[in-house]
Amino acid sequence: MAQAPSPHDRQATLVTAAQAGDHEALNALVTELTPLVWHVARGNGLDRSTAEDVVQTVWLSLLRHLDRLHEPRAVAGWLIVATRRESQRAWRDQNGRAALSTDSALDMPDDRWLPEAEALRDDRDRRLWQAFGRMTRKCQELLRLTVLAGRAEYRAVAEALSMPRGSIGPTRGRCLNTLRQHLEDDDLF
Repeated sequence: MAQAPSPHDRQATLVTAAQAGDHEALNALVTELTPLVWHVARGNGLDRSTAEDVVQTVWLSLLRHLDRLHEPRAVAGWLIVATRRESQRAWRDQNGRAALSTDSALDMPDDRWLPEAEALRDDRDRRLWQAFGRMTRKCQELLRLTVLAGRAEYRAVAEALSMPRGSIGPTRGRCLNTLRQHLEDDDLF
């Protein structure tokens, strides 16, 4: 049975095709990686409007530099780094300092309709975001990126956070333990 290509391989194929002028490949790449770019922008404390501008700027930058991307498998890492830099620039332009947002989950579409279940989930989510907000910025960024990028993307996460790849898993484990402890302190579980 043939194994499905890894995200890196699929994205590399799309980048190579886009570099050759395939507009459908570029559209597929944008569709696949925009949620990652969006969450990195929002994770750096940007409001919806500013995050939209950052996402657009990052994609335009990739398009301008697409021919210079010599390692197509690194496109996700390139986008993470570019989005972090552009987000930090945009935040500083607006506020003069960097920060993280804890409200990005509020922007996710929701089609649930039962008020009791929704109230319980909202309370749990509020407590989770409060506990998340008490964590260090490094842990917040690491957890956001590993959740969005997945374990297969540890190389991109390590590059984005300037950390050795081998330390991502252990650091992530410590961050999750810290989050769990904050939640237990709040009697969430």
